Amino acid sequence: MFHKATSVAVAAERIPDGATLLIGGFMGVGSPHRLIDELVRQGRKNLTVIANDTALPGTGIGKLIAVKAISKLITTHIGLNPETQRQMIAGETEVELVPQGTLAERIRSGGFGLGGVLTPTGVGTLAADGKRTVEIEGKVFLLELPIKADFALIGCHRADYQGNLQYALTARNFNPIMAMAGDTVIAEPTEIVPVGEISPDHVVTPHVLVDLLIEKGQ
Repeated sequence: MFHKATSVAVAAERIPDGATLLIGGFMGVGSPHRLIDELVRQGRKNLTVIANDTALPGTGIGKLIAVKAISKLITTHIGLNPETQRQMIAGETEVELVPQGTLAERIRSGGFGLGGVLTPTGVGTLAADGKRTVEIEGKVFLLELPIKADFALIGCHRADYQGNLQYALTARNFNPIMAMAGDTVIAEPTEIVPVGEISPDHVVTPHVLVDLLIEKGQ
């Protein structure tokens, strides 16, 4: 039977310098840690990364920050990673801070082929600078544009060899919508099980969205 599993090295080789990456996870929970480590090992650079946060120094996306592999970051929260803050202040990394719900909805819009999302969040603040506004029934909304990326790199609890994905607890944050918005989706499961092992009721991301799986221990 055809399956999508490959080694972490082969998967990382698919990602070129300068690629735009959606990287899942919430403070490192649900991030594809082995794939991030391999991108660091292979010396990838000039990446644009869209993610909820940059975790902590030495954890998850924080490792890409540490080696200055990221030239542009679109994120909601950098407060727990002093190196991200330093690079932003020094002008070494371009950082676009986006409210968390707005980021999620922009990614969802990209994945679902929508033209954007209207939100009141940020109206009258710096977040509104340069953005179009729409007035509906006397209330002003910002037009936030969709986000898509060359690759979506996501962690998950289990996958089968066809690429059906199951998530656990808070690791579900951001990963399912990112899987919709990446041109190529690479998933790193904790384990890969035979087809049929995951109940259809537990499949969150169906196999048609997933291009590659990272095999454990390779």
